[in-house]
Amino acid sequence: MKNIRPLTLAALILLSQQAYAQYETSWDNAERSINQISEHVYRWGGGAMGGISGLFVPTSEGIIVIDGPGNPCTPDAGQWFKDELEQRYDVPVRYVVLSHDHQSHICGTTVFSDTAVAIGSKKLRPHLIREGRIAPIPTVSFEESLDIDLGGVKVVLHYFGPTHSDNLIVTHIPQDGVLFVPDLSRPDGQLPNPDFRDMDVDNTIEVLGILARMDDVDIVMPGHNSPVADQSYFRRYREYLSSMREQVLAHMVEGRSLEEILGLVTMSDFEDYTNLGQNLEPNITTMYDYLYRYREPNSPGGMPIRVPQ
Repeated sequence: MKNIRPLTLAALILLSQQAYAQYETSWDNAERSINQISEHVYRWGGGAMGGISGLFVPTSEGIIVIDGPGNPCTPDAGQWFKDELEQRYDVPVRYVVLSHDHQSHICGTTVFSDTAVAIGSKKLRPHLIREGRIAPIPTVSFEESLDIDLGGVKVVLHYFGPTHSDNLIVTHIPQDGVLFVPDLSRPDGQLPNPDFRDMDVDNTIEVLGILARMDDVDIVMPGHNSPVADQSYFRRYREYLSSMREQVLAHMVEGRSLEEILGLVTMSDFEDYTNLGQNLEPNITTMYDYLYRYREPNSPGGMPIRVPQ
C-alpha cells in the first residue's frame, strides 16, 4: 500500500461536532450546490452539471477533490467549483482523485492543475489520452490501494480490478464512514448502469460483495443523483447482476438468440427498480455480448458473430 503524506504538519481545522442528523443526505439537483454530508466530507454538483456528484475534503493543509462533474464539458467546466473553494478556504486543492475515465465524472478537473497532484488507477492513463478527456493525466498512480493523509484526515483509495470500467476506483473516508462508489451505486430503487458495455460482470459481482462487507461505512455516496445510499444497495444490485447473468447464460446454452432472450428475461423479481423498464433491454443486450465472449459453445459455427449494440 502506498502512502501520501504532507511534508509539513499544521493545526487541524476545527470543525463543529454536529450530530449526523444535521448533515445533508439529499439535495435538489436542479440547482448547483455544495452540501456537507459528514464531519469532513462535502458533496458538490447539480444545476448545469445535471445529476452528477463529486466530493471534496477540506483540511488545514489543503483540499482533496474527488471527481469533477462538468456538464456541458468544457475546459473551464470546473471553474465555478474552484471559485467556490477559493472563497470558502484559504488553502489550495492539493490532490485531485479521478474515480475513472468517464467524461461526465472528471471533466473540468484540469482547473486545479496549478496546485494539485492528480491521482488515479494505473489503468486510467491510456483511456484519458485515447479519448482526449478534459482531465489531468495522473502523476501518481497505484495498483491496489493508496492512502492520502492530509490535515488529520485519511482518504483511502481502492482498486478492486475491472468493474464498471477497467479503471474504476472507490474512495473511503473511514473516520467519517463515507464510501464514494460512482457508477456502482445509486439511491435505492435505481439501477446504476444503463448498459454493461465496458463492465467486467463477473468481477463486478465479486466486488459488490466486498463493498457490502466493508467496515466503517455508514454513508454510500453515488456519483449520480441523490440521496445517499447504504451498503444494502450493493447486496441488492449484486442479486440483480447475478440473476441476469444466470438467466441469459442458461438461454444461450439452450441455443436461443438474443431476440428470443429479450422476450424471455423479464427480471420481474426486481420491479422495485424504477428505471428497470428503460434499462432492461440494453442490460440484457450487453450481458449477452459479455457472455458471448465468455463461453465457447459446442458448435461455435452455429452461433453467428454479431455487432455489439
